[in-house]
Amino acid sequence: MRRPVLLVVAHGSRDPRHAATVHELVRRVRALRPRLRVETGFLDFNVPSVNGVLESLDAEGVRDVVALPLLLTRAFHAKADIPAVLAEAPPRLRIRQAEVLGPSPLLLAALERRLYEAGLTPADKSSTGVVLASAGSSDPEAIAVIADVAREWRHTGWCAVRPAFASASLPRTEQAVRELRELGCARVAVAPYVLAPGRLPDRIARGAAGADVLADVLGPAPEVAQVLLERYDAARTPVLTALGA
Repeated sequence: MRRPVLLVVAHGSRDPRHAATVHELVRRVRALRPRLRVETGFLDFNVPSVNGVLESLDAEGVRDVVALPLLLTRAFHAKADIPAVLAEAPPRLRIRQAEVLGPSPLLLAALERRLYEAGLTPADKSSTGVVLASAGSSDPEAIAVIADVAREWRHTGWCAVRPAFASASLPRTEQAVRELRELGCARVAVAPYVLAPGRLPDRIARGAAGADVLADVLGPAPEVAQVLLERYDAARTPVLTALGA
């Protein structure tokens, strides 16, 4: 029995760094599991489109697909946009939508990896306040998840962790940086909780001007690739069970 194809569904961006980072992450996923077929489709701005990939797979005779939203929280894109696009797929395709990537302990490990790559060390944790800087959302569920992630991360030994948002919600990154200064943290670091570069990550970077350390986006961190495979495996099990595999 063939494994379902993994279709990574990315948002897309006019910024070419976005698609380049998505493709780099997908290459890492393929390297981790060489026998798994992994395709990439974009909702907007970039090609191939999700619809285009699904039509191509159908024409090849593929029947089972796991569509994985390349998103950190369950906001509008995961709840509405992606299901709507998948509903337009060729009817012979059996598609299961996987869960979004976050929250996950592996993502916290990826955030710390990026902070250490930016110059911090584990010995700095107790004296460093961290801004968990998200793109932002108008969805209350997504905002609550970011707040929960910040609280969980704080318990791993950081001086303090404050959530911040580049759009739709408050506080902004620069406000959270000031709060951590006022709290008395010896140093302040900004950890972008975003997957790829673009307009909102650039806004996060500008808001981090008053911080001591700015980490890179999560991008193709090995922990992120592993989360993709975990979400795929969790979604494919019901598919295979239904098929008697």
